[in-house]
Amino acid sequence: MGWVQKDAPTLGCDLLSQEAVKSALKNFGLTEKEAEVYIFLAKRGALRTGQISKQLKKNKGQVYRILSNLKKKGVVEATLEFPTRYSAVSLEKTIASFLKSRREEISTVEKTKEDLLRDWERISKTEVELAVEKFTVIEGNQKIFRKIAEMVEKTKSNLSATLTVKDLARAEQFGIFNSAYKHTLRYTIKFRFLTELNKQNLKAIKLLKPKLKAGLNFKARNPELGLASFPRMMIKDGDEILFFISPNNDLLPKEQEVCIHTNCEALIQAFTGVFEELWRYSTDMEKKIVEIETGKPMPKTMVITDAKMAEKKYNRMLRTAEKEIILMTSANDLSLLSKRMLPLKRLAKRKISVRIMAPITNENLRSAEQLSEYCAVKHVPTRYWRTLIVDQRHLLQFRPPPKDSEKLESRMRFKSAFYSNDSEYLKRMKCALDEIWKNAQDPSATKLESRLGPYGPALVPQGRRSLLKKGDIALVDFKPPGTITEKDILNKIINTRKMPTRDSSKNVSRLYASQAMAVIHPPDHFNLPEMMIQATHAEKQSTAGGGDYLIIFLWQETPKGHIYVPVAIVAEESIETSIFKIWHADTPAAQNIQRVKKDEIQVRVHGNTLFAGWTVPIKLFPPQYILPPSCLLVEGYGDIRPAGITIVSPSGVKTEMEGNYLPAFFTFIHPASKYSGPRFQVTFARDLVATAYLPK
Repeated sequence: MGWVQKDAPTLGCDLLSQEAVKSALKNFGLTEKEAEVYIFLAKRGALRTGQISKQLKKNKGQVYRILSNLKKKGVVEATLEFPTRYSAVSLEKTIASFLKSRREEISTVEKTKEDLLRDWERISKTEVELAVEKFTVIEGNQKIFRKIAEMVEKTKSNLSATLTVKDLARAEQFGIFNSAYKHTLRYTIKFRFLTELNKQNLKAIKLLKPKLKAGLNFKARNPELGLASFPRMMIKDGDEILFFISPNNDLLPKEQEVCIHTNCEALIQAFTGVFEELWRYSTDMEKKIVEIETGKPMPKTMVITDAKMAEKKYNRMLRTAEKEIILMTSANDLSLLSKRMLPLKRLAKRKISVRIMAPITNENLRSAEQLSEYCAVKHVPTRYWRTLIVDQRHLLQFRPPPKDSEKLESRMRFKSAFYSNDSEYLKRMKCALDEIWKNAQDPSATKLESRLGPYGPALVPQGRRSLLKKGDIALVDFKPPGTITEKDILNKIINTRKMPTRDSSKNVSRLYASQAMAVIHPPDHFNLPEMMIQATHAEKQSTAGGGDYLIIFLWQETPKGHIYVPVAIVAEESIETSIFKIWHADTPAAQNIQRVKKDEIQVRVHGNTLFAGWTVPIKLFPPQYILPPSCLLVEGYGDIRPAGITIVSPSGVKTEMEGNYLPAFFTFIHPASKYSGPRFQVTFARDLVATAYLPK
């Protein structure tokens, strides 16, 4: 099959149109945008990243990431010159490579079939060894739903999932329900699904409902407070879990979905606990459908469509409170509440208990501190339903604001509210809010030093930089947002060459990475001290090589006072760890570097979401502490904020860092439960360039 590389008016094949070729490439595992860039290169020949970006009118950073993916898939080649030029492997070779890969997979299975059966026979007669706990990354809808089908087919007792209605519709398209109907144990397996229903997706779920119910032990519920900031997931028999790290966004092309699969017992235990909590405080799907159709969520309940009427109801409930007020609200509404302190002062004088839960951000941190003088305030993730319960007799709920909304409005939003005084419903909802309150975090001003991490100063709120500790890290220079651009940082990553492991003349080391750093104040039942986790995915052009690593810091007393001390480093085998020993010299971390396999640690960035997980226990210092297999989910939102910082560590290493930072929330999933942190306790550099000048 011909394939023209330069100035070709067509793709060199009369039988296949460009769309047909694109469709074929997508079937082989390329995304829509990857196929587009591949076809463009095939037409134009070898080009630099900037040329491709300009001619396709795409963001240069986006093109760079697409080219990196195409290189990994073996369909694009890069020259050794500088700056690098990229060219498409011929379509004939590309197809041959894909076919060869598939044939080799089949051939390997065929060749090892007899050996596998013989080994299985031997294993089945002896004690089975525990499976190695590991991560697997799965990209693209076809591969993801193929894996889901495999999990369904292997289920023996129960399958639990939190998925959107859109996910369920896709599952039907990919034949997942057919796999369930054909299962020999379909009458005994418990299928449980949590999904969020509303007027927009009601028609779709009603079309799916007959297929979900037919011949299956199937139950579905609607979480009353929404699914919040929690990944869509599927848990099989307590021994496997698949969860999406791509955001739940209808605007995202379905080909770009990314999942993490693991058999890590501790992580499965953690996610199962969260699922059971959500399930406990949810409404049966049948009831929810009736509620939406009739406009009556519960007996003695009314839907309030008029925003002014809803606002009057809200204010009246606050005025008539006698014992207790529980309010779950938005970040913006929290700021507005602080400007209306008089009602809260009056409630405090009447000795009425007021508890407020909201996402705590840099923008509303001062408001949270002011409100704390008259009521209890805690941080919860964004995307919960805004809920007001007064004296366990009255309830008012509103849909959450858009997740990416940072715009501070002058009024609280009271659109689409519903009110209930049904005692059973209120009892269940209060239990749900009490449980969330128990696990929510107190944004106490005494914790503000938690931002002292090496990368934290880039996002320290204006006027609070004096809170940074100077005893352990010296802040030499700070470039606030606006002094450098997103493009500047991306260009440094794109137009780079790998530096030698140690430049003896300059003693320079460089890191190109995505990185998140989160401060965690664990609840007592975690049996862990206060800590800070730094999760990094390093690109291969970094001095220490490409791969994933974690650095764990503990809040400890030292001769310089309380500071975060690095106590453990966990690095993928491909990472050169000598730089860590220099950077963290004279700290416990330098003597506590744990090497792990690639599938035992995973730091993955997809869009503006970073996932970090590990399947091995991490030994901390003091040695009585063990950080069990856990994961960290960091969700960025809003606009990129390019910033830079120069610091000097106690070991004498001077480091210049420039990053494209995003405001973010994070969730720490521990086997005991989940922990959600305020925004000022996390930094997220989606793109980071760090140059370290090492002592000689």
